[in-house]
Amino acid sequence: QVQLVESGGGLVHTGGSLRLSCEASGLTFNTYNMGWFRQAPGKEREFVAVIRRYGGGTYYADSVKGRFTISRENAKSTVYLQMNSLKPEDTALYYCAAGMQVLSAVADSSSYRHWGQGTQVTVSS
Repeated sequence: QVQLVESGGGLVHTGGSLRLSCEASGLTFNTYNMGWFRQAPGKEREFVAVIRRYGGGTYYADSVKGRFTISRENAKSTVYLQMNSLKPEDTALYYCAAGMQVLSAVADSSSYRHWGQGTQVTVSS
């Protein structure tokens, strides 16, 4: 049974930082692209970042580029999202996801096979 478990969310002030973690089990971690998505109340789920399974290439949404960094540690089956210079508009439920899609589909949530339950990030102004 595949499980993705996120942690590290919380409440921070504008300009603060958080580091999210997502530990995977039940899958061969290094064969999956690992992505982060977020969903704010009343909004659709949106792509945040992805790190690819081979080569570790990374891609970001324009809204987080230069502030967020995604990384992975295959030996621990864990993907991270370091979030700096947080803004109130970053407030959302953050999900990690695992998929084997081609590069052109990494921002499409429907292309991911497995999802975590999410961790809440709240940025106060």
